Amino acid sequence: MVTVKDVVEALSQCKDPELDADIVNLGLIYNIKILEGKDVKVTMTMTSPMCPVTSLILADAQLRLENISNVGKVELELVWDPMWATEMMSDDIKYR
Repeated sequence: MVTVKDVVEALSQCKDPELDADIVNLGLIYNIKILEGKDVKVTMTMTSPMCPVTSLILADAQLRLENISNVGKVELELVWDPMWATEMMSDDIKYR
């Protein structure tokens, strides 16, 4: 059975190469759903619609999620509402 914790741990290994910070602490993950104990749907955003590394981050996130033990279907949904803002970052990132 896949858990939200499994998903967060996997996505915490995925970094934005421009900011050298993981996408979880950057606040790019908006929602995580586990369906039937194995299928994963993640709703996320980027720091900007013009982010030049969007495809790299999405590919890395997809691969890391697919490597979770017993995971089924993985779906990443990229959204722009609400727009990302620096206030969404964890305090660890804001004050380093």
